[in-house]
Amino acid sequence: MKKIIITLLSLSTIVNYSCKKGFLDEQPLSFLSTDNAYITAKDFDASINNLYARVRSEFFTNGDRRPFDYVFGTDLVYDGEPTVDHHTNMIAAYAPQGGNNIPGDHWNSLYKLVSESNTIIARVPNSAMTAAQKTFAEARAKFFRGLAYRTLAYMYGGVPLNLEEVQSPKTDFVRATKAAVLEQVISDLKFAAENLPAINAVTDGQINNLAAYHLLSEVYLAAGQFQSAVDAATAVISNTNVGLMRNRFGVKASDATKNVYWDLFQQGNQNRKNGTNREGLWVIQFETDIPGGGALSTGIGGTYQAERVFAPQILSFRLPGSNAQPFLYPRSDYSGGRGIGWGVSTKYFSDVIWQSDFNNDLRNAPFNFVREFKVNNPTHPQFGQTVSTINPPAGITVPRRNLYAFQSKVTTPGDHPDGMFQDKSQLLLKASAGGTYADQYMFRLAETYLLRAEAYLGLNQQANAAADINVVRSRSNASNVLPANVDIEYILDERMRELGSEEKRRITLMRLGKIYDRVKKCNPYYSDVLPTYNLWPIPASEIERNNGAKLEQNPGYN
Repeated sequence: MKKIIITLLSLSTIVNYSCKKGFLDEQPLSFLSTDNAYITAKDFDASINNLYARVRSEFFTNGDRRPFDYVFGTDLVYDGEPTVDHHTNMIAAYAPQGGNNIPGDHWNSLYKLVSESNTIIARVPNSAMTAAQKTFAEARAKFFRGLAYRTLAYMYGGVPLNLEEVQSPKTDFVRATKAAVLEQVISDLKFAAENLPAINAVTDGQINNLAAYHLLSEVYLAAGQFQSAVDAATAVISNTNVGLMRNRFGVKASDATKNVYWDLFQQGNQNRKNGTNREGLWVIQFETDIPGGGALSTGIGGTYQAERVFAPQILSFRLPGSNAQPFLYPRSDYSGGRGIGWGVSTKYFSDVIWQSDFNNDLRNAPFNFVREFKVNNPTHPQFGQTVSTINPPAGITVPRRNLYAFQSKVTTPGDHPDGMFQDKSQLLLKASAGGTYADQYMFRLAETYLLRAEAYLGLNQQANAAADINVVRSRSNASNVLPANVDIEYILDERMRELGSEEKRRITLMRLGKIYDRVKKCNPYYSDVLPTYNLWPIPASEIERNNGAKLEQNPGYN
């Protein structure tokens, strides 16, 4: 191999070189570098804004594949269009040296978040900021560094733990233990929780003390520190500035045919604006056609493409006995917008977990979990009839890519931007549709209750665990769970019911080492799953570049 790469680009920052001055050297009157870019509070705000952008890209907007690596290959969905990119053929999907490079892409993205956070932290002491401004900048940077290392630790195990700004080539990284990484994350998040502003003192979308405590509770669980997890979750739950939304609220509260769970996901309802939503702890912001806002009314670039991935490709569905298209497509309604049926709900997700409360759980209402589709093409011989995923027409097997139950929260029925419509009177969308035009929850309070329930379970306090779960279930009119029935499988099922396609499911299952167990139990599509896949491999390119020390590979990967 003729070309030798001597730096770990994903683990280190850009290195600045200089040479001896000469009379031909340029003398720029104004030059921006790391030496003069971190002086004022505005300088640090600009850099921290880039951390927000990196998080939004990693978990939401980086196309129609990488953000959904957090869902494909789990117990939630199977691949409607078989491809390695959707984790079909897991050996190829997770190959350390694979051209698909799912593990490598996320490794690089998360270490960029670490690297930029380290630069901010390193530059704080010598800045011209006040003491309060320095603490604020450090707290935000440590939150983002903690978020990145938390995700790396769950998905790869022990990883190189670097807390310094790298200013020269470095090729001798070694893996810290997973426990050491988690302890560092706890340290970062404790600092953030103690020094970030209160949730009611920040602008919508900004990190705050309760978002940090929520994440801290989760990481304490990963570290097996269950009482600390309870305490961190309690700091959130007991805060008077937040609460589960139990009554109708927001932009469409007057629609008597819907319910409060539906309200949570309507466009414009996710934030605390005017004190409306008290449940969202950290909401990722999308502003259509505003520079930096992500979403565009002319296409799906920059949006969260949940509609495209999770809603069925109903365009290609045909009823027996007719080649006519029964459904107009794409429509801004409960047929799923311009879904293309990549993330097909498993039967476990769409059917099994709802059996005991199918008709009374508000989360399973027909407009929240869509199972019936009305034939709306006037030229079709069965116009006006309903096609059900529960009782499909004879000869139709469900789930299938073009007909399956899905959560309406992945789309924005009737609320697509005007620029997305080809005929708004018919709710017909353009072919460029497919984005989800609503702000997205990163953390919300219902999950905090479920985290605390998991911590109580770890303390063998099933009664307390059941009480927390029942707070969440009662909001949706679901029956109470008995303490004796609470185990980790029940909590994972309840997370499915409450969070569903909203959750970055891989993070939860990898935190618990449960990818293999849950896929074997709930998702027969991924039949090639192995215990190995409870962790992803260290990318081979990182091992090769790191020629100054041995970067150990995870077991089971070559």
